[in-house]
This record gives sequence, structure tokens and C-alpha cells, in this order.
Amino acid sequence: MAKRPILTLPDERLRAIAEPIEKIDDAIKALAQDMLDTMYDAPGIGLAAPQIGELHRIVVMDLAPDGAARDPIVMINPEILAYSDDTVTTEEGCLSIPELYYEVERPAEVTVRYTDLTGEVVERHAEDRLAICIQHELDHLDGVLYIDYLSRLKRDRVLKKFQKQARRAT
Repeated sequence: MAKRPILTLPDERLRAIAEPIEKIDDAIKALAQDMLDTMYDAPGIGLAAPQIGELHRIVVMDLAPDGAARDPIVMINPEILAYSDDTVTTEEGCLSIPELYYEVERPAEVTVRYTDLTGEVVERHAEDRLAICIQHELDHLDGVLYIDYLSRLKRDRVLKKFQKQARRAT
């Protein structure tokens, strides 16, 4: 399909709340493929529709190890049903906040429900990297970025850096 431009801070669309998808039609399937193509090209392990300017509740991810066959996951209208009490702190990055990585604490496991591209409702328990990736990508659907979990000082520093870059680009 097509690789799309990835929005970066301070683009306001990254803070918008995505709308539920009412029907899985050819346009949604094409969007999912564009998102996968964009994610693989970046390269990244996850991408939410708002990151390419589409305010729909759809995310894609692929956590297959380097050199292994691709194993894409497409989640439409995903929602986390349960979080574990245990947490983990891992380094996160984001295609919309390029080249910056910070330690973020999140629940270690989640249970998520979503609709796949065939229209089937899937309930899936996730742990480790998949659980972190799901939480990160679903946050995007609600206008939340991983830097929102940082201290105010670190978050403000990141925002100022990207605002300065945006001013220089115009």
C-alpha cells in the first residue's frame, strides 16, 4: 500500500482522542495496511492511527524478533479490560518523539479486547514487551504520550526541544 508521514511533536493531532470505528470496510483495511507499511519502514514495533493523522481507534504492532517472519497484530477499537498489580520499568521510545528514550513504569500484564480485521472480537492476555506496547499504543488513541508519565521537568524539556525544532522548520 503506502507509507505515510508520521506526525511528531508538537503536532496537536497527537493529543486528540480517536473515534471508534463503526464498520470494518475496505478503507479501514487499507488504513491498517498503510499503518503497517509505515511502521515497518520507520522502523518501529507499534503505530497508532493518530500518529499518521487519522483519528480512528486502530493500532498496529509487530514484536517479531529481527530476522524472524513478520507477525503483525491489528487492533480495532481496543480496550484494556484488566491491568496487573505488578509493574515493570522499561525504556520506551516513540516514532512521534524520535530519538528520545526514557524509563517508564507501567503494569507488567494486561488483558485487552479488540476486533481484528475479519470482524472477530479477540480477548488476549499480554505480558512483557507486548503488554508495554499495547499500553503505549492505546494511550495514543486517547491523546496520551509516554512522556506524560515522566516528571514535569523532563516532559517540559522534551516539549520545548520539539517546539524549537518546529519553529526552525517553518
